[in-house]
Amino acid sequence: MIVLGIDPGSRHTGYAVVEERGDGLHPLDYGRVSCPAKLALPARLHRISSEIRGVIERWHPDTAALETPFHGLNSRSLIVLSQARGALLAAVAAHELEILEYTPSEVKVAVTGNGRADKGQVAMMVCRILSLQAETETTDTTDALAVAVCCVHRYRIDRLTGSHRPR
Repeated sequence: MIVLGIDPGSRHTGYAVVEERGDGLHPLDYGRVSCPAKLALPARLHRISSEIRGVIERWHPDTAALETPFHGLNSRSLIVLSQARGALLAAVAAHELEILEYTPSEVKVAVTGNGRADKGQVAMMVCRILSLQAETETTDTTDALAVAVCCVHRYRIDRLTGSHRPR
């Protein structure tokens, strides 16, 4: 099973492609799409969706997983983030991929066992799980890796228990 994990953002969007094989989880590709702040929002949305479409075309994942927005954002930030999520959802849906969404606390629990873990703890655990060097990765990237790991861990259990919830 190959999962595309996405940590949405209008300036920086993290992505990760993780494969589950018999011997564990293996990162195939990961990074972030960054857009200059001075770039107009429509151009940023186009760039983000184009880059993610390229990742999908390169790796052909079985499913995509996104982190849901954190509700503590101010209304302007939430609107811009929602627009970025819309562009990403459209890019993923254009490839007819199943889309799963997880809250930040669900991702943290799946990776660290603690729904209130900070970004440093998430990064450390993701890097341990996937045998990566934590200090070389951005939080956007480690968050996307965490979303992918969460999806792999939860996917089969959710299907068996009937709580599988594609969007």
